[in-house]
Amino acid sequence: MLQIALVFLGGGLGSLCRYGIARMLSSQAFQFPLATLLANIISCIVLGYCTGLLLRNDISMSARLLIMTGFCGGFSTFSTFTGETFLLMQEGQHLLALLNIAGSILICLVCFYLGMVWAK
Repeated sequence: MLQIALVFLGGGLGSLCRYGIARMLSSQAFQFPLATLLANIISCIVLGYCTGLLLRNDISMSARLLIMTGFCGGFSTFSTFTGETFLLMQEGQHLLALLNIAGSILICLVCFYLGMVWAK
């Protein structure tokens, strides 16, 4: 039961953080889905860092469930990323859509790696 509670708590905190970023950036007139990209970048750094700890056996199962499964799962926004990219394509913003796809994947891979490096 504790494991479920940890995932639930982490997921709720991650979702609240994602909502907070979206609210903070909502007053800006971006054509590009910056809030989603930022949430994914931060989530990849956190997940990479925790993965680095995991590879050293330096993170408990409770912390893994709370942070990696719960928080990162609630905070990362792949479905939102997909929807926003689709809308960019529907609006004829094909270059922005491709930039969002390539940028998100490349930046998040680098951020994941940086998180792992920081864990060392």
